[in-house]
Amino acid sequence: MRSDNSVLYPVFLNLQGRRCVLVGAGGVATRKARRLLQARAEVVVVAPEVSPELEGLAHEVHRRPYRTGDLEGAFVAFAATGSREVNEAVAREGRRLGVPVNVADDPGGGDFALPSALRRGRLQVAVSTGGASPALAREIRRRLEGLFGPEWAGIVEELWRARRDGRAPDGRLEEEVSRCLSRLRA
Repeated sequence: MRSDNSVLYPVFLNLQGRRCVLVGAGGVATRKARRLLQARAEVVVVAPEVSPELEGLAHEVHRRPYRTGDLEGAFVAFAATGSREVNEAVAREGRRLGVPVNVADDPGGGDFALPSALRRGRLQVAVSTGGASPALAREIRRRLEGLFGPEWAGIVEELWRARRDGRAPDGRLEEEVSRCLSRLRA
């Protein structure tokens, strides 16, 4: 549980193939499930009722209320129910098991907050207000979308290939990066 003056540590997690438990099945849970799938996580949903869309996103579905033990083997968990009591119970179990939990309706009640993220291929720019105003974080991200156009995906991919191959990026790529960065300064 975070205090009101906590400073969050930004991190990008590799969730590929990792069990991520999502307790809840509403719109918030569905959005989280989509993002988890983009990260190639194993999405496990626990909720009494699950929409066909969410069921199609999940690797595993448990159609029942949350109960203690549902976080066993989880890498991370998300409490996204309409019940503050259930969300708090998920957070308590997470603390007991050492599983970080995001609590959708109470940013301070969990272990981490989710940023608003802009993705252009391998490039990710994340904006967070630490849960103070998700709407503000989304608006800042929207404004950044205009600065980081689709061309950034190709640029970062070429930079990644050069680094993977142990070579310096070619001069043409360096010029393209400089040109794109100059637009950011404008």
